[in-house]
Amino acid sequence: MTAAEAGGVLPVDKPAGPTSHDVVGMARRALETRRVGHTGTLDPFATGLLLLCVGPATRLSEYLTGLDKTYEATALLGTRTETEDAEGAVVSRDDRWKALEPSEVRDAVAAMVGPMAQVPPAFSAKKVAGEAAHRRARRGESFTLEAVVVEVYAAELLEVALPEIRFRVRCSSGTYVRALARDLGESLGTGAHLTALRRTRVGAFPVDGALPPPALEDPAAVSAAWI
Repeated sequence: MTAAEAGGVLPVDKPAGPTSHDVVGMARRALETRRVGHTGTLDPFATGLLLLCVGPATRLSEYLTGLDKTYEATALLGTRTETEDAEGAVVSRDDRWKALEPSEVRDAVAAMVGPMAQVPPAFSAKKVAGEAAHRRARRGESFTLEAVVVEVYAAELLEVALPEIRFRVRCSSGTYVRALARDLGESLGTGAHLTALRRTRVGAFPVDGALPPPALEDPAAVSAAWI
């Protein structure tokens, strides 16, 4: 029996660029099995931990997908974009960030903790009448996404270099960090968008020791990485 047939969970450190599905495809080719799935999408520009369920372990996907996630995020205050990240066109600029004190930013980050009704980004995989919202948004269609209750369990300001800030959050599954950055900017009166995002933990599983995608081709590295 091969390792893929036996199954397990592989932690992969996704680089910026490929989609989460691209990483699944790399694993399927390297492990020579179709039974591979990820447990929580990362946007192409984002990096960090993807837990891949392989073989019989795909039955764990729903459980692992529901685990809380920890992220380190960088946001640029004073600039709103159509996608709420650096990939989209700028829609407005606001220089009121120049009047902010670091303590105000720290208080706003701390205020994110708790349950909230979060409106997902228009450029997201959320379905609108059976179609992904981002497809409709790219066509310029007007639509409304319903708010979803999510929760931030912990939030910490890591660095302030205005107009850029860096923060860490631990949040429930399904939370959009792009939307957290957007709403943080609105709470500060400046607007904001996300410029970098790294997932550092899923539940109790850290990104430390996760495989870079090219290492999926190395049987010894894969053998040592199984969870």
